[in-house]
Amino acid sequence: MLDIKLIRENPELVKQRLATRGRGDEARVAEIAALDEKRRKLATEGDNFKAERNKGSKEFGAAKAKNMAEKYLAAIRDNTIELGKTIAANDAEIAALDAKLQDILLNIPNLPHESVTVGKDAADNPVVRLWGEKPQLGFAPKPHWEIGEKLGILDFPRATKISGSGFILYKGAGARLERALINMLLDLHTREHGYTEVSPPFLINRQSMIGTGQLPKFEEDMYRLRDDELYLAPTAEVPVCNMHREEILREEQLPIYYCAYTPCFRREAGAAGKETRGMIRVHQFDKVEMVKLTKPDTSYDELEKMVANAEKVLQKLGLHYRVVLLCTGDMGFASAKTYDIEVWAPGQNAYLEVSSCSNCEDFQARRANIKFKGADGKNRFVHMLNGSGTALARLYVALLETYQQPDGSVKLPEILAPYMGGVTEIKTV
Repeated sequence: MLDIKLIRENPELVKQRLATRGRGDEARVAEIAALDEKRRKLATEGDNFKAERNKGSKEFGAAKAKNMAEKYLAAIRDNTIELGKTIAANDAEIAALDAKLQDILLNIPNLPHESVTVGKDAADNPVVRLWGEKPQLGFAPKPHWEIGEKLGILDFPRATKISGSGFILYKGAGARLERALINMLLDLHTREHGYTEVSPPFLINRQSMIGTGQLPKFEEDMYRLRDDELYLAPTAEVPVCNMHREEILREEQLPIYYCAYTPCFRREAGAAGKETRGMIRVHQFDKVEMVKLTKPDTSYDELEKMVANAEKVLQKLGLHYRVVLLCTGDMGFASAKTYDIEVWAPGQNAYLEVSSCSNCEDFQARRANIKFKGADGKNRFVHMLNGSGTALARLYVALLETYQQPDGSVKLPEILAPYMGGVTEIKTV
């Protein structure tokens, strides 16, 4: 959520930065400023009314102590009662304005950082760097669904029978490979990168979803339980970021690094007109997420470290990838700056996003009310960062398609051998 003080004091800057997103949100800045001004005027009037009522109460007590005439006392009492009604009406009007302001602010995206490229969509995202080279297989690469079905490790027809389109059924060595990847990622981030592993609930309440920005803006994209106001986790970012909701941390606690595995549920995945074959875009996928809570002055250094942590996954697996900086028109709602890491998938002849690392600055912290007490004794909002470390479905795709062999088998990177019980190749039994 944007700082109302910033909108109040520098509305033109807010308009300019929002305009770079190309969504028209800057048109609401004037409305926010007007509502805020009206609210502050009412608050001042309310304070004056309360001061007058307090003064009247004191006068009534003093007059009663002096045995003043009942008529005089009644006049003071009646005036105090009327002031109480005025104050109640004033408070109700302020509450209504607060609710309206909150509703607008919860639907306004974060301001892009000044270092972010201004652009309309993914076509305007600059490539920051490349790692490795595209694999030369020496034969026409098959897509992962053909590889997986021939090896008997993926079963899309039965997944559809169980749940409908947009779901995956892993079998045998395929299921073990998925589990191996999850364990490898968690071990890498906890043992080498200093993250603390957490295992959060997969069902999340509404306030937590608001805290990270999924609600109310993207409610239609979420899966919600019918009988409870609980949502299936769209990403581990949501429960992990909300671990410290409504808390004031000590400065010496920062930075805090967490990582967590969860399945992720996305209703919009597999929508009409998008990639629906195989496991490129699905309703449920596994992911290991990285989350950081930092001081404001170090958050952008921490973002670069987080990107490097996610890149290390692909480097250890020997997969070619590129890092792109998302332009203003392609950034997520809560982000101030985002890098995407895209792995090369030969069978798709395309790069696939497997990680998105974002600095949300204090945008989520304001929504979730997460602060830290500085050395000067003042409470400030933390900066919050999140990044995929990484998403499993597309990583799985890249592995199958990169390491496929002419005979249809798949050789596995050495780093996975301990997690696969020594198995280094998946082949038809």
